[in-house]
Amino acid sequence: MSQAFSAAEIEAFRQQTEGTQHVVHLNNAGAALPPDRVRDRVLKYLREEALYGAYELSARHAPDLQQTYQHTARFLNAEREEIALVENATIAWNLAFSSLPLQKGDVVLTTKTEYGSNFINYLKAKEEKGIEIELIPTDAEGSVDLAALEAQLRPAVRLLAITHIPTNSGLVQPAEAIGDIAERHGLWYLLDSCQSIGQLPMDVKKLKCSILTATGRKYLRGPRGTGFLYVQKKRLDQLSPPYLDQHSANWLDTDAYEIHPGAQRFENWESNKALRLGLSESIAYAMEVGMDRSWQRIQLLAQYTRTQLAEVPGIQVLDLGKQKCGIVSFRYQDHDPVRVQQYLLERGINTSVSDRPFTLIDMDQRGMRSVNRASVHYYNTEAEIDRLAEALTGLRKERS
Repeated sequence: MSQAFSAAEIEAFRQQTEGTQHVVHLNNAGAALPPDRVRDRVLKYLREEALYGAYELSARHAPDLQQTYQHTARFLNAEREEIALVENATIAWNLAFSSLPLQKGDVVLTTKTEYGSNFINYLKAKEEKGIEIELIPTDAEGSVDLAALEAQLRPAVRLLAITHIPTNSGLVQPAEAIGDIAERHGLWYLLDSCQSIGQLPMDVKKLKCSILTATGRKYLRGPRGTGFLYVQKKRLDQLSPPYLDQHSANWLDTDAYEIHPGAQRFENWESNKALRLGLSESIAYAMEVGMDRSWQRIQLLAQYTRTQLAEVPGIQVLDLGKQKCGIVSFRYQDHDPVRVQQYLLERGINTSVSDRPFTLIDMDQRGMRSVNRASVHYYNTEAEIDRLAEALTGLRKERS
């Protein structure tokens, strides 16, 4: 096991993140605080763009902009041509899903904790294409039951669509084991890594996913408005993007065009260059920090959070799974989650609320309408978690 961060290293991370001096930020699963150098990279580019012109500056920074692809590919253990840069994880996921060769009668297997936006698109494809949607059974701890998944497979099953880490519930799905099954049976495997990218080590060779979608703003600590899409090189020619432009394709003649051979076929011409450089900087920073060590720190801090919250009378920690992540979901008896969030915000503590439509099936099965969510990152401290627990204890005293 890698060595945990020292107190001096954690303090250095905080000194490199100005936001930690202003708030207790426990909403990293929404959008993490960026390192100062990520912020500065974006602002510097925007200032220069206003001085010298957008097209001219992007031409000058072409090598730096290309490096974003290289950093992303290296981060995932992928190849440059397997990476597309897009505006966010939702765009990445929708581009991928809408490009899949699904037909009437094809079966999509997904989980009870699947993200709402994804599931809406399964329903849309069911309505328009006639696909079928089936849920994978879970084990006693709430994760995908691998044996049950194997038993579900038959010729009609074409796609395994998995949210690696749900938006709430704290669990980490066994993505590598699912990838082994998908590869063995020749299935498409679409992995939504919106909450896992930047939180735990991600190696697409080990994951064996056909497609991976991601955002920059969460655990990767990049700017909002950034995301990316990975597609296995051997799968690229089997995907037909829903739209093309002269960036994703080449117009050859009056009646002929050629789609870009790589994942760039999913991009469009216009993009925010400043944000892309910020994404590149955030990925470089994450690699310097070290994913193994940061993941270890996140798990330890999340467990500390669960322990501290469980000691507050009236709080029930709601997390599932044998392996848990940095997202801590909880319910405070007789307290409206939105009021709890606002109470904490007034005291300089950022958290969030996860509502029923985000993971509707899981929420309904557990009888919940909404839950509070505290999501930790490696730059958080135990003292900040203590402050969270103290504030929640104070809310109970005010109520009584």
